[in-house]
Amino acid sequence: MPSDFSEAGAGPDSPEAGARQETAAPPSPAPSSALPSSLSPSAVTDPGTDVAARPECVPEAVLLDMDGTLVDTEGLWWEAVADVAGRPLTHDDVPHVHGRTIEDVARYLGEPTLAARLTEAFADRVERDAAVLPGAAELLSGLAAVGIPTALVSASPRSVVDLVLPRLGHTFDLIITDEDTERGKPWPDPYLEATRRLGASPSRCVAIEDSPTGIAAARAAGCHVLVAGPDHGLPSLPRVCACVTP
Repeated sequence: MPSDFSEAGAGPDSPEAGARQETAAPPSPAPSSALPSSLSPSAVTDPGTDVAARPECVPEAVLLDMDGTLVDTEGLWWEAVADVAGRPLTHDDVPHVHGRTIEDVARYLGEPTLAARLTEAFADRVERDAAVLPGAAELLSGLAAVGIPTALVSASPRSVVDLVLPRLGHTFDLIITDEDTERGKPWPDPYLEATRRLGASPSRCVAIEDSPTGIAAARAAGCHVLVAGPDHGLPSLPRVCACVTP
């Protein structure tokens, strides 16, 4: 049973359920103002769990988003999209840009061939200005210290992820990028692929996300979800471990 500050999606629990089928609409990411109270940052309380004293509660894996979760790059992505689109972006663009893959955004802009320009514009900004968010290093080192497998599950392409990895100073057990699944977030495929490769059950994994799009994907995959972001930081290691109960 999920804890009071996490929520498991009602999506499929098996990797096979993430097969690339285009017969249904993707899960609809809710606006941040409409997030369930159990996913609201204000609902997250630190239970003070002693990980060493409760090894049965350690998740099988922790799956982390990258942009806006571990590194402060969402503003850089917004700038890159506006630059390529040739217009300022508005609130109406948010659900079509925030947390979406480059290919999805190119289609939204009306020209799939813009993907290469979006990648270049974003990569240039990331290389210059990407900053690791407070708490990221501490959480990653804590997960490594207790031996919990970690996966980076990003909607960014591998070329952008490779620019960020040296700044994180952490060796992930698995890295999933835009190229690894045909459907990106908010479809559950990236998270299902991560759990499949790790040999983990989604219901025993914790996903950490910052966007409604990513939250929808992780919930649909059946993972426990914690919300992170520049405004309220990353959850502590005890919070992460308390999501999974015996």
